[in-house]
Amino acid sequence: MLSPATHETTPQAMPADGWHGLAGRLLEGHRLSPAEGLAVLRSPDEELLDLLAAAYRVRYRWFGNRVHLNFLVNARSGWCGEDCGYCSQSRVSEAAIPRYQLLDADEILAGAEAAVGRRAGTYCIVISGRSPSDRQLELLAGAVARIKKAFSLRICASLGLLTPAQAIRLRQCGVDRVNHNLNTSERFYPQICSTHTYQERLETLRAVREAGLEICSGGIVGLGEEGADVVDLALRLAELRVEAVPVNFLIPIPGTPLANVRRLDPRYCLKVLALMRLANPRAELRIAGGRELHLGSLQPLGLFAANSIFVGDYLTTKGQPPEDDYRMIADLGFEAVPEGSE
Repeated sequence: MLSPATHETTPQAMPADGWHGLAGRLLEGHRLSPAEGLAVLRSPDEELLDLLAAAYRVRYRWFGNRVHLNFLVNARSGWCGEDCGYCSQSRVSEAAIPRYQLLDADEILAGAEAAVGRRAGTYCIVISGRSPSDRQLELLAGAVARIKKAFSLRICASLGLLTPAQAIRLRQCGVDRVNHNLNTSERFYPQICSTHTYQERLETLRAVREAGLEICSGGIVGLGEEGADVVDLALRLAELRVEAVPVNFLIPIPGTPLANVRRLDPRYCLKVLALMRLANPRAELRIAGGRELHLGSLQPLGLFAANSIFVGDYLTTKGQPPEDDYRMIADLGFEAVPEGSE
């Protein structure tokens, strides 16, 4: 893995064969190197369109012009004993958010119906907390079984740290994929959380893989990390061969320890998306929380690297109206399809 970068603004030369040459090599099986990853993040803005065009070549090979749609429900909000500095639901947060215990099965089923109404193919069920209790796991298992019977939806569960037995139970009840983000590099992780470790997150991903479930794992950009940490994250996800990579851009929520972190540059955010695509050519690359805030009017350009978005709201923050997403996709000449569709 990379050592921390010491001069984040120092330009890094593009590969000798240019961005399109790099894309060609990636399509032939080359794996992005740490130096190439840093070159992406540190590329000058005048190369941005060429970089995105190269990322689009890779995206198009595996996903064409399809944009896969996902819908998320925050099935338990707040009351988390962990101290993740970015999270409005953590014990160190004073953010004014809704706080409620686990929704009942009927409410979770209603969320699935809403997902279908938003034309999403994957329904993401998230609960706050370190790990699910036995009672929570069984309630979710029953709800998932009902959803699978009623709708043609893929289910992604984000439940915190999991044991091997819990991962197996999720597979048995019909869950297709588990989300558990690494969030940042191993080096930087202690700066954002002290109540669990990066290794514990890796152990959860191992348990998920061994249970036969797909892995959804990504990160949050803008936590105060260095560019080398973002590259480290991208390459670690590639090593794990994750099926989906959600990229969040930090929303500095008032009441959280990171409330005053500076706003990200939208052009840098686009370079992050290009990096994640070039590092993980075949993965579902999802622009997740913070895309409306940080990409702003440049959101459409993000879909030349990414091929997946959420339609609707996030955990405790609002997304843009789904109609705006459908219009953006159509204006690009792309096709909105349920996640997982060919």
